[in-house]
Amino acid sequence: MMKMLRAMREPLKYVQGRDALLQFHKEMEYMGKRWLFVCSNSGYKACHEKLEKSFGTSDDYRRYEIFGGISSNGEIKKMMAIVEEDKIDTVVAVGGGSAVDTAKATAYYTGKHIVILPTVAATDAPCTGLSVIYNDDHSFDRYLFYPTNPDAVMVDTTIIANAPVKFLIAGMGDALGTYFEGRASIRTESSSLEGTGITRAGQALARLCYDTLRAYGKQAIEACKVHAVTPALENIVEANVYLSGVGADNVNCAAAHSFYNGVTSLGIKHADHGCCVAFGTLVQLVLEGATKEEFDDVQSFCLEVGLPVTLAEIGEITDEQIMTIAKNACAPGETIHNLAGDVEPIELYDAIKQADALGKLALAK
Repeated sequence: MMKMLRAMREPLKYVQGRDALLQFHKEMEYMGKRWLFVCSNSGYKACHEKLEKSFGTSDDYRRYEIFGGISSNGEIKKMMAIVEEDKIDTVVAVGGGSAVDTAKATAYYTGKHIVILPTVAATDAPCTGLSVIYNDDHSFDRYLFYPTNPDAVMVDTTIIANAPVKFLIAGMGDALGTYFEGRASIRTESSSLEGTGITRAGQALARLCYDTLRAYGKQAIEACKVHAVTPALENIVEANVYLSGVGADNVNCAAAHSFYNGVTSLGIKHADHGCCVAFGTLVQLVLEGATKEEFDDVQSFCLEVGLPVTLAEIGEITDEQIMTIAKNACAPGETIHNLAGDVEPIELYDAIKQADALGKLALAK
C-alpha cells in the first residue's frame, strides 16, 4: 500500500441518540439560516414535527420538499433549481438511501452544506462520500464520488426503533459486507473506495462493524420489534450507519456489492440492497475459497437475523438470469475486480450456484 498515500474520510460530525432531532437546530445552526429538507414521504411524516420543535422561535427559513423516490438526474436537477431560487445555505436529507443520495448530489453541484438525517438504518449511505445514481427504471447507472464526506449526520434512534424492522435487518446485510469486502481489497493492495491507500483505522472500523453485528444483531431486532431504544439497538444503528459507512469508504467494496449491481440489471424492483449484499457476501466467500468454518459463521448470522441465504429469498431467478447477473457484476469498473486473481462471469455463476445450494441445505435442517 506504500504506492498510494493512505487517507481517512468521514463525516465532520456524527450525532446519534434518543430523540436526537429535537437538538437539530442547536447542533447544526452554524451552517446557515436557510434550509432545504429533501424528504421521502415517510421521512417527512417521521421528522417534520421534531425538526420544527428544534427551531423553536428561530426565524430561519425552512423548505420541505418531497422528492420523487429515486436518486435520478431529473430529481437532482429539480432540487438544484430550488437551492438557487431560495438561496439555500444547507441541504438536509430526510429519509432513506435515495433521499440521501439525491440531497448529497444537490449540495455538491450547488456548493452547499449537506446534513443527513436517516429515518431507517437500512444502508450505510448517510456517512459515505458518494451517491448511487439510478436510471429511471431503477437499474444501476453510476457511482458519483465527492471530494468530501457529509458535513454532518444525525440519527434519531427513536425514529429508527419505530421504523419497520425489515429496514434494520437490511442495514445489517449491507454492513455485513464491509469487513469481508475490505479484507479482499487489502489482500490485493487495491485502493480504498475513495481511491487512496487503506489505513489501519479503516481496517479496524470494518472489523468492529462485523463484530458488532455478531454481538448485538439479534438483540437489536427484538428491540426494534417492540419499538424500544436499547444499548443493543444503539450499537447496531451505529454499525449499520457509521461503522459500515466510514469503514467501507476507507477500505473498499468487492464481490458482494457487484452482485447487487448485477441483480439490479434484471429489473427486480423489490431486490433490496442490503439483502442482496448479504447473499453476495456468501457468494464472495465461495469465490475466495473460504473455510467451512468461516462460511458457516457468516451463513449462521444471516439465518439468525433473517437475511437471505438462497436466491429464492431475493426473487424468482432462472439459471439464465444468474448468468446475466454474473456478466453484469463482472463488467469493467465493478468492484468485484478487487478480488485476488480477478473473476470471470462463469466463475461468479458457479459461486452463486454453490452459495444457493448451501443455503438450501441450511434451510432444510
